[in-house]
Amino acid sequence: MKGLFIMDEAPFEWVYPSTIRQQIEDLVGMDIPFLTKDQVKENKSILTDVEVVFSGWGGPALDEAFLAAAPRLKAVFYAAGTVKNIATQASWKRNIRIFNAAEANAIPVTEFALSQILFSLKNGWSYVRNIQRDRAYPGKSTSAGAGAFGSTVGIISLSKIGRRVCELLEPFDVKVIAYDPYVNEEAAGSLGVELCTLKEVFQRADVVSLHTPLLEETRGMITGQHFSLLKPNASFINTARGAIVREDEMIEVLMNRGDITAVLDVTHPEPPLSGSPLFTLPNVVLTPHIAGSKGPECARMGQSMLDEFQRYLRNEPLKCEVLEKDMGIMA
Repeated sequence: MKGLFIMDEAPFEWVYPSTIRQQIEDLVGMDIPFLTKDQVKENKSILTDVEVVFSGWGGPALDEAFLAAAPRLKAVFYAAGTVKNIATQASWKRNIRIFNAAEANAIPVTEFALSQILFSLKNGWSYVRNIQRDRAYPGKSTSAGAGAFGSTVGIISLSKIGRRVCELLEPFDVKVIAYDPYVNEEAAGSLGVELCTLKEVFQRADVVSLHTPLLEETRGMITGQHFSLLKPNASFINTARGAIVREDEMIEVLMNRGDITAVLDVTHPEPPLSGSPLFTLPNVVLTPHIAGSKGPECARMGQSMLDEFQRYLRNEPLKCEVLEKDMGIMA
């Protein structure tokens, strides 16, 4: 079996470090160690005998031209999340099997979200900004934050990441409520979650964590009205996509309600435009899209594709395959 690594050069060593590459190369003939998609475009004859492609960020679109040059291609193992940049109608028509590492990439996102949920329940960011402003510790108060006993966490979307966040919250003494129009009561109950409306999530939760995929129907889904419903001292966390939130409306509410906090790992645009109030509002915490896999964490995605490839070769049940029918509800 012939294969190729095709993806951007910068993350290649992180995603497929030598230990993982060697195991893949023990299973697949790799005549060329690594190529970018532009290098492949310049010499499409490289694809003639290729049966499997291992890819990641910056992978090639599986369009008519690419597939015509790769007549023997059977499968693509994409060590990243969304495959919307690579999957095409041509690839589905050709029955190219596509696998991704969304499950693996969800792990650091859920770890980040959990850390921020617990910190926000302690009203941590409010303490940070008040100490920086006053250069003094505030007086002790038993009502300064909801804490993680008997408080309510709201999850927007029981996606792969949203479900895993719910699982990580199980050991804590919190009530989890969620909004997801695609999930029934039975499925939510299995996660220990109460389903409610989007409005109720913002009204009832001490912390709201957004995990909705960016689709046409979810773009701008979170409005200023939702932020205005937040309880006193509540927090909102976004590790999904910035465009799901109507940013101008959010900013307006944040300007008028200094008690609430927005923890934004993603914005729209990203980064925010120069001069955006997001850079200066004291109740906004900005991080530069760090929740997903970074540095050595990226190898987890490469490892997941190696593991899936081994299952593929052994005709074992697969865990990471992306199906055309699911594309409409996937990020």
